[in-house]
Amino acid sequence: MRAADQSVGMRLAHGSAALIILGVGAAAFRLSFSTLEDLARLARMPADDAWLFPLIVDGTILLATFGLLVCSQHKSERNFFLGVLVVGSLVSVAGNSVHAVAAGQPLPGWAAALVAAVAPISLLVDTHGLALLFRVAARQRAQADPELMPVTEPEPDSPAAPVESAPEPVTEPAPEPTAVPALAPVPDPVPAPAPVLPAPIPAVRSSRPVQTMLPLAVPVGGA
Repeated sequence: MRAADQSVGMRLAHGSAALIILGVGAAAFRLSFSTLEDLARLARMPADDAWLFPLIVDGTILLATFGLLVCSQHKSERNFFLGVLVVGSLVSVAGNSVHAVAAGQPLPGWAAALVAAVAPISLLVDTHGLALLFRVAARQRAQADPELMPVTEPEPDSPAAPVESAPEPVTEPAPEPTAVPALAPVPDPVPAPAPVLPAPIPAVRSSRPVQTMLPLAVPVGGA
């Protein structure tokens, strides 16, 4: 129940705030409208057309407000409408203040000239603001549907820009194979030297002459 009561209370608060804003806005517009209409008469504008002056001022303010809402994502257009809103509000406030100071007396020449310049300046500003709104709307449609984006074609008179060919890749020469030095043949194993035997010593022969032994007669049986 508490959550339901809070939701009902929030809806009532929102509805009451909306009604108050509408009431205050209507009252302020009505009072400002009457004051600016009388100011136009004091600036020696035709009495039958004096009611157009407040429409011009307040209409420019409304256009700038709508432009801020529509162009919230576009920086340049948003800044333009923000400047128009500030200047239009200052003109409305200054007009109401000048009307109070004039106290029903005709405005001096310079003040009347400023009031008369509001209409043509507002025409230029509103026309430019309308063109910006059309451009923003076309841009949003193009973003939603890419097929609607304009295709830009090259001008026939303009010389075609030379097409630069892609640079050919520089091929570095492959490194030459390094010659592998030939391996020296492995020498056969040297056989171990045979043991050296001492040379035989020759027999020493005597230089003495060999005497010939004479045979001796051995007596047999006794002599």
